[in-house]
Amino acid sequence: MQSTSSSSVRSTTLSRLPVARLAFRPFFLLAALFSVIAMGVWLAFWHGDILLRPVGGLIFWHQHEMLFGFAAAVVAGFLLTAVQNWTGLPSLKGGRLLALVGLWLAGRVLMAFPLGLPAWLPMLVDLAFLPVVAGVMAMLVIEAKRWRNLVFLPALALLTLANLAMHLGALTGDAELIRQAAYLAVLLFTLLMVVVGGRVIAMFTANRLGLTLRPPIPALETLSLGSVMAVVVAQLLVMLGVALPAVLLAVLMGLAALVNAIRLSRWRGLHSWREPLLWALHLSYAFIPVGLAMWALALLGAFRAELAVHALTIGGMGTMMLAMMSRVSLGHTARPIRTLPGIGVALGLMGAAALLRSPVLALFPQITHWTYNLGIIFWCLAYGIFLFHYTGPLLSARPDGKVG
Repeated sequence: MQSTSSSSVRSTTLSRLPVARLAFRPFFLLAALFSVIAMGVWLAFWHGDILLRPVGGLIFWHQHEMLFGFAAAVVAGFLLTAVQNWTGLPSLKGGRLLALVGLWLAGRVLMAFPLGLPAWLPMLVDLAFLPVVAGVMAMLVIEAKRWRNLVFLPALALLTLANLAMHLGALTGDAELIRQAAYLAVLLFTLLMVVVGGRVIAMFTANRLGLTLRPPIPALETLSLGSVMAVVVAQLLVMLGVALPAVLLAVLMGLAALVNAIRLSRWRGLHSWREPLLWALHLSYAFIPVGLAMWALALLGAFRAELAVHALTIGGMGTMMLAMMSRVSLGHTARPIRTLPGIGVALGLMGAAALLRSPVLALFPQITHWTYNLGIIFWCLAYGIFLFHYTGPLLSARPDGKVG
């Protein structure tokens, strides 16, 4: 009885910590910090310095950790915060939230410093994170009967499968499995961007600029989402060893690129040029059709697929996550939603990094060294600016005194 009482007191005390009040606080902060550190290590490696001897080697570590370290943390912070709004039920907080953060941190430490441990241990610790996030979401969504939001659970399950496949590829030395699993993860994060972007970008734009919100075209919405789902299923089959014709994949990616470009054009992004937190969302979504179209061309032999992948990861994921974190962190800490000094520059740097690392490099492969260096430096500067402005608010209580 005494143990239960003391546990309750500890939980209540932890819940009073501002950083433990909602998932966006620790995960946005740690994801941004981790990405700067990870990209710094990658820059050192690119210049010949080996700062780590991580699981799978540094190339594997860079691929894996930017997907399942950085991006997975941002997605967890966003979903575990948004699910509270979607369901009207309290989300993870206090000691349980900090335990989940600890699980994520343990994965990052063991992936970077395996310390001669059995290979399965870092793998299992890393793999546990996303299923826990999915479990928390599932309980809240099912209890509230908000079935529409169950769409995120299969995506999280497939991300876990892609993560497992990357680990198995590293354990067995199967470079092709690592590559195809990483491709699947990128496309799954792209699918999440299509879902979330469709829910918020047009609405944010119309509300902020006083425009009339255009009603969605049901067929276009279905095709936008369905085409990316088809690409994900095709890539899943490829990862599982099914030999699909490159032309088929190229056609699916080309279709997904076209319909999502049309979808974006209806959100009137050109009106948002004065508002960095808006135009960055439109820009990041624009990199989805750009990346998918480039991937289709890569499948037909035009250039390397990794150029298309970086359009999606830097231009799409990296930029959208920075814009969403900047916006959500203000709104949920009861601060005015406005572009803080330098955030517009940070978002512009992300767009420039994506252009340099993808379309520009495809056109001018002879400047690889410069594009790699500038892309990494621009990322670090952009997320460094975010940390400068948002570390304080994310660690502080809301000024209105409310919980959150």
